[in-house]
Amino acid sequence: MTRTDVPTSWDEKTTLTTFLDYARSTVLHKCAGLSDEDARSAPLPGSPLTNIASLVNHLRWVEYWWFQVMFLGEEEDAPWTEEDPDGEMTVALTLPLADILADYEATCAKYRELVAGLDLDALSERKNRAGQRFTLRWVITHMVEETSRHNGHIDLLREMADGVTGS
Repeated sequence: MTRTDVPTSWDEKTTLTTFLDYARSTVLHKCAGLSDEDARSAPLPGSPLTNIASLVNHLRWVEYWWFQVMFLGEEEDAPWTEEDPDGEMTVALTLPLADILADYEATCAKYRELVAGLDLDALSERKNRAGQRFTLRWVITHMVEETSRHNGHIDLLREMADGVTGS
C-alpha cells in the first residue's frame, strides 16, 4: 500500500478513500520494526490494554464491525463477548505483532475492494441507535476519524516503547 494523502483524482470518493488508506498505512508505518514485547508494552498504569498490539487489533475489528456487520448486515462473529467486551484488545496480548499486522492489512484490502464497487450514497443494512440507516460515505468518514485518532495513540506509545518518532 502506498502511503500518500494525495488522491489520484479529486472526486469525493477518491479523496475519502485516499485519506482512509493513508490513515491505514500510517498504522503499518508506525509499527515497522517494532518488537512483540514493545508492541505489548502498556505504559499507562490505569490502561493495561492501551498498547500498540491491542490498538491495531482493535482497528482491524472496528473495520469488520462497520463494514461487515453494520453496513452489509452480516451476523457478528467477533472476539468480544459480554464477559470480555474488549476481547479484540485482550486477544492481541497473545498474538505475534506480525500476525496482527497481516490480518489488519488483509482486512483493509477486503474492505477497500468492497468500497470500490459501491456508491457513497449506498445505505447500510443495519440501523444506528437512532433507528436510521447510514451511508457508505459516513462509514468511510468514521473510519478515517477512528483510525487517525488511534494513530495518535500509536505514535505516542511507539515513542514511549523504543524512542522512534516521526510521521
